[in-house]
Amino acid sequence: MKKSSISLLFVLFLTVIAVGQDTRLKIIEQPRPELPVKHGTLDIQGTIVLRVQFLEFGEIGEVLPVKELPAGLTQNAIAAARRIKFEPERKDGKPVTVYREVQYSYSWNGGWLDAQNKSSDASTTVNDPVKAAGIIAKAVENLGGDRYLQVKTQVGKGKFSVLRESTVASFQAFFDVIVFPDKERTEFKGSGSRTVQVNTGSTGWIFDGDQELIKIQNAGQIDNFKQGIRTSLDNLLRGGWKGEAELAYVGRRPATLGKRNDVVKLTYKDGFAVEFEFAADDGMPQKAVYKRTNDDGEEIKEEDRYAQFIDVNGIKAPFIIDRFTNGKATSRINFETIDFNKTIPDSIFAKPATPKEAKKDIKL
Repeated sequence: MKKSSISLLFVLFLTVIAVGQDTRLKIIEQPRPELPVKHGTLDIQGTIVLRVQFLEFGEIGEVLPVKELPAGLTQNAIAAARRIKFEPERKDGKPVTVYREVQYSYSWNGGWLDAQNKSSDASTTVNDPVKAAGIIAKAVENLGGDRYLQVKTQVGKGKFSVLRESTVASFQAFFDVIVFPDKERTEFKGSGSRTVQVNTGSTGWIFDGDQELIKIQNAGQIDNFKQGIRTSLDNLLRGGWKGEAELAYVGRRPATLGKRNDVVKLTYKDGFAVEFEFAADDGMPQKAVYKRTNDDGEEIKEEDRYAQFIDVNGIKAPFIIDRFTNGKATSRINFETIDFNKTIPDSIFAKPATPKEAKKDIKL
């Protein structure tokens, strides 16, 4: 009888502890806000911060904006906050009303990102370079690990197509030779025309076959080449940006139906930024997104999408790269062959003395 009494008291003691314990607010469901009417044309990026009242009986009370965004984004975020489902916070076992900050981040090229807020026990990973580095490491492993990292040269052949209204307007055969990190020779042939573009660091030249002229690249052309390096997937994954840019994790954004992409961002010292997306499920690279200014001074949104990864001697590479400008498909690179780590003579990057020499096919 005494033993039974002690056991009963112990159970009652545990029950009292359980009833009287404190628990923090727990968000069960936090719906995304609706997209604005003009989504896709809004040049807006930022985070809305709301002060939300979580009532003790499980409903949302007042919602006050602390930090706002224009174009109806704040109103959509407030409407979404009112639909949050949660378990109330408890003090001494009793539900209580509390205020918490809730954040909604919006990006011009991806819509609403996954919510990151201060109202639950989940720790935020936004801007976390460690998480970003982990995403990069997973992608490198997917593409071949050390084999991928040890690539010094790349030789590719295929077709380059110009697209208008999602149809092919023109195409040329191309032959491309890269010596990482900053040497490239690209030749285009089509309809009896031939163009050669060569860059080596901060210098470059172009052979115009139609005019049979060799031209020194101007500053704008050199800058475009350098920007191409900064926005390239290889530059990100092989660490060519280190010492020149800061790496951060942005969050997740919608991709194809039912899919999400993890987004990492490189911000260079001059303020130029490029975001790279990786499939959240398998870590494969999906796209690069950035802005540039055209010759008329207009800001243009560019997006490179990677597809058809093919294994070449243990190294995977995207054989299709589609370019989207302001949301419309404008070009496609379609590789037919890619070879890695071939020996490349420096002579192919040297400016030829005459147009006749520039016409000669190079041999590797």
